[in-house]
Amino acid sequence: MIALLTAVACGTGSTQSAGSVKVIGVWSGQEQLNFLAVVKPFEDSTGIKVNFESSRDEDAILTTRVGAGNPPDLAAAPSPQLLTQFAKQGKIIALNDIVDMTALQANTADSWIKLGEPLGDGKLYQIFSWAAVKGLIWYSPKNFTAKNYQVPKTYDDLLSLQSQIKSSGTTPWCIAIESGSATGWPASDWLKEIVLSQAGPDVYDKWVAGTQKWSSPEIKTAFQTFGKFLGPGNSNVYGGAQNVIATNFGDVGKPMFLNPPKCYMLNQASFITTFFTSANPNLKPETDFNFFALPDLSTQFTGAHVVAGDSWSMFRDTPQARKLIKYLTTAEAQDIWVKKGGKLAVNKQVPLSDYPDALSKASADLVVNTKIGKYDATDQMPADMKAAAWADLVKFIQNQNQLDTLLAHLDSVQAKAYKT
Repeated sequence: MIALLTAVACGTGSTQSAGSVKVIGVWSGQEQLNFLAVVKPFEDSTGIKVNFESSRDEDAILTTRVGAGNPPDLAAAPSPQLLTQFAKQGKIIALNDIVDMTALQANTADSWIKLGEPLGDGKLYQIFSWAAVKGLIWYSPKNFTAKNYQVPKTYDDLLSLQSQIKSSGTTPWCIAIESGSATGWPASDWLKEIVLSQAGPDVYDKWVAGTQKWSSPEIKTAFQTFGKFLGPGNSNVYGGAQNVIATNFGDVGKPMFLNPPKCYMLNQASFITTFFTSANPNLKPETDFNFFALPDLSTQFTGAHVVAGDSWSMFRDTPQARKLIKYLTTAEAQDIWVKKGGKLAVNKQVPLSDYPDALSKASADLVVNTKIGKYDATDQMPADMKAAAWADLVKFIQNQNQLDTLLAHLDSVQAKAYKT
């Protein structure tokens, strides 16, 4: 279902003469409210109305509307691959003459700017405003203390803790992967982090580029490692396969905060704290929830982490769209969501002191100091490849014994997807 919200300008001046800007993105619930808070000062100062449309089916909606010649003014998409496809088709507008490139280059890491130049022609088609770091293992310090569980420092420690929790009669993990047409993406986050940490950045890059087969030993081993966390018949996961697939990703933490807890750990990116506190406002960072980074799976590739971000592209060049996309690159805009929690700023002028708690600061520091950082793999893959990966990860959770069949299928999709 598409939820359409209009954030009405409350500033002085005529909103009719100032006009409006149409924006589509995936944020809903508290995340949507946070974005509307970001654009509120923009509306107040310019009189421009920001009409925000929320849908988890954004890829399909954008593809349909762009094809019909009726795109939004701006799109906020977590999937740069789709926007790259539109750039190749000449459907989106280069931003080099629209944003302040001098300020952007001074305030944004070069790696984020390069991600916005996917065609290698020097033209900037995407700008990034917020980031998230993946591969964070969330837990309740209260629950750990009650059972005398120790935060693991190594991969072997994590497996030992998993066995210890299971032997006590409670499932170690909560996993939730339902997300409408995007169901399966949280499982892909597990896989991506494992591939990068276990096989290293070269294999990861080849996998993204479509030259590393899914059936290769490195990718197959990553699936099998994920299977160790799931356990035989998903015995390590609360509710089993049916619950994992049916539960929305934002609700993944609810069983962990029950008394007694139904699980003790979950794996999700830094943004998940918004969902924790939305469901239970009494939860406090550090006291009720904390994280540790997924331990290195190989001593050869220490400090490897997957990151993701919210990118923006312009489909219609209007004065209102120009003003909004400029605003979204600023520290002022990015700082608003940072202070609310759940997002990490890309603009380096946002001070670490503005993050609302020690966990947010630690996440931001992790992004800055990651030794081996790679952008979300499936978000960079062709749409057909990404969709197949998500769907087959669902099937893998349902039955790990069909792994070879699934990998062969993904190889066949890969062979076709990168040719279009």
